[in-house]
Amino acid sequence: METKNYSSSTSGFILLGLSSNPQLQKPLFAIFLIMYLLTAVGNVLIILAIYSDPRLHTPMYFFLSNLSFMDICFTTVIVPKMLVNFLSETKVISYVGCLVQMYFFMAFANTDSYLLASMAIDRLVAICNPLHYDVVMKPRHCLLMLLGSCSISHLHSLFRVLLMSCLSFCASHIIKHFFCDTQPVLKLSCSDISSSQMVVMTETLAVIVTPFLCIIFSYLRIIITVLRIPSAGGKWKAFSTCGSHLTVVVLFYGSVIYVYFRPLSMYSVMKDRVATVMYTVVTPMLNPFIYSLRNKDMKRGLKKLRDRIYS
Repeated sequence: METKNYSSSTSGFILLGLSSNPQLQKPLFAIFLIMYLLTAVGNVLIILAIYSDPRLHTPMYFFLSNLSFMDICFTTVIVPKMLVNFLSETKVISYVGCLVQMYFFMAFANTDSYLLASMAIDRLVAICNPLHYDVVMKPRHCLLMLLGSCSISHLHSLFRVLLMSCLSFCASHIIKHFFCDTQPVLKLSCSDISSSQMVVMTETLAVIVTPFLCIIFSYLRIIITVLRIPSAGGKWKAFSTCGSHLTVVVLFYGSVIYVYFRPLSMYSVMKDRVATVMYTVVTPMLNPFIYSLRNKDMKRGLKKLRDRIYS
């Protein structure tokens, strides 16, 4: 079989997308366009509400506003190209464009996970050590946590993309996915990917599992502390401050773990597409609703923003 190295050519890849059925392309375009607009508008409203209400200038909402910003960037890396491909017959993405999409996708996704971990730490300190909250979660420390999240995520993405750029690809250049994700692109490689896969799995475990373990540890400590509260009302009040965050964590990490923490031999095209849609499109769209529907502070902030717009 002829081997063609795409890293040294102008050839690209073909993204098959969610479905090859021509009759489904326009309905899918409409559905994902609506979801993308809801994601963008919802997260922008969250950012504006937090910015405009001084009472929301706290560490928790600082991280939430940055999470909303990352969600906008996260979906923008994937969905616009997906929408174009729904209405296009070629569905081509250049080799460089594929690596760029892969880089920013991983960078924003990993930053999301580190921000979720930062929010878990914030809840841990607020519930388990409230007397030291202002010292531990002061603005300088929050900014350092944000910068650390972004730096680690971008270094991780750069490392992964550099590994991918060293691979050669066979004559088949059809990616059975709707964007350039690591697993479906690795499937096309003619190179010996066993060593690359081992490095990728090890490094991914270190980078992705670290914030996840941080979240697990934080919530174990929170549960132990809350169970010691004598009154049922006190327990409910403490748990209610974590409900929205915990919901987002389950949605995000549930699908991420399903997609990425399996050997390449177990990769399933259709099941992975559905799981990937969950954390790339559905979760960022639901975040504004999750954080605002049961949050009195956010409701007040959004109401204040609405009054300011219409006044």
